[in-house]
Amino acid sequence: MKFFGSLSFFLAFFCNAAFGQDSAIFRQISDQIMLHGKCYDDLRVLCKNIGHRLSGSTQAEKAVEWGEQCLREAGADKVWLQPVDVPVWVRGRESLEISSGQSWKKISMLSLGNTVGTAGKLLEAPVVMVNDFTEFKKLSVEEIKGRIVFFNYRFPQQLVNTFDGYGDAGAYRWNGPNMASAKGAVAVIIRSVSTGVDDVPHTGTLRYADTIKPIPAVAIGNISADSLEAQCKRGEVRARLQSECRMAGTKTSFNVIGELTGSEHPEQIVLVGGHLDSWDVGEGAHDDGAGCVQSIEVLRTFKALKIRPKRTLRVVLFMNEENGLKGGFAYADSARAKKEKHIFALESDAGGFSPRGFGLDMSDARRGYLKRYKHLFFPYGLYDFEQQHGGADISPLKRAGVPVAGLLPDAQRYFDYHHTAADVFEAVNHRELKLGAVGMTQLVWLVTQYGL
Repeated sequence: MKFFGSLSFFLAFFCNAAFGQDSAIFRQISDQIMLHGKCYDDLRVLCKNIGHRLSGSTQAEKAVEWGEQCLREAGADKVWLQPVDVPVWVRGRESLEISSGQSWKKISMLSLGNTVGTAGKLLEAPVVMVNDFTEFKKLSVEEIKGRIVFFNYRFPQQLVNTFDGYGDAGAYRWNGPNMASAKGAVAVIIRSVSTGVDDVPHTGTLRYADTIKPIPAVAIGNISADSLEAQCKRGEVRARLQSECRMAGTKTSFNVIGELTGSEHPEQIVLVGGHLDSWDVGEGAHDDGAGCVQSIEVLRTFKALKIRPKRTLRVVLFMNEENGLKGGFAYADSARAKKEKHIFALESDAGGFSPRGFGLDMSDARRGYLKRYKHLFFPYGLYDFEQQHGGADISPLKRAGVPVAGLLPDAQRYFDYHHTAADVFEAVNHRELKLGAVGMTQLVWLVTQYGL
């Protein structure tokens, strides 16, 4: 009994000593980023000098050059560009007018990404409003054919986790146009997938089903949607839509990759990243300039603190998350072809707000292992390790069996800005952005140090 008691004492002593050393590293990481981090300055350059960065655009090409330069300046051992064939979608000019009488009123709108337009011609048709899919399914083809369907579905504000609300309301953006076209509709209007109490329209991608005729699809802000709802309840409403949206083939773009080679297990790769592309409105600050500059900050901090990771630290700035996910698939395909061993992948793609924790999408055993360290994160405001969430760009790696994780910032304001012209540099707070980079660097350090 005395032997086992002594053994327990020494094990506890050494564990506490190890955690104490880890805590000291965590503090060094935090101090370095909060006092000397450059991620906020990087974001300013990306947003203000380049702006929005839709895949295939000139701005996206400039962003690739910017990312490559940033990773070199951050001190990566090597930096390279990975070719990605991306779809090219062109918005062009667009307008929407509504009338419930003699006069027409122009309202703010955005076409959904990857949609067809009206070839620049004026499309005029009566509007039929439905509040949800249940109402829509009750309508016959005769009641839909030749009309513009208005999906008046509200973001479920009662859900505290706004990403749950996005998954719920987003179905009207993803599936609504296909369902409407199948019944003969000529176009679709959706209430934006938005938590905002404003009139800001939100874009976002959709994918047409192979079996239906593509029709134009647009989103309007909540205030305009309230007005359209009221008009539809009073009587007949007509809409005029004009749009030059079109697909314009494909183009070669690039994922931007930089790494620090591991000192003991260079073959084991720990990935951290975000997506470099954005929608063609706003500046893509929260979505996902924030994730890109935070990921670069991880590598920069390792270099600044002279930390040589035991396992290879790789930063990936993915291309084409918004309207194709081609960068994520190209990266996973390359990793498989090269037989690379990824032991962990972390993505930041939920905005530059204050970090609250990490989604851990992996086996129970690995999740339990990482949660052993959660007390180290508490002083930095990270406490939520219960969700199972990674990120879109690293989802192809997840399918290949790689444990993945996602930074979980406070999400209450994210869907006010998501996919809008309001997603600009000024909407990001420098302390919140840096704190996210702190948490990411701390987690990456743990995995590069101890494995998973």
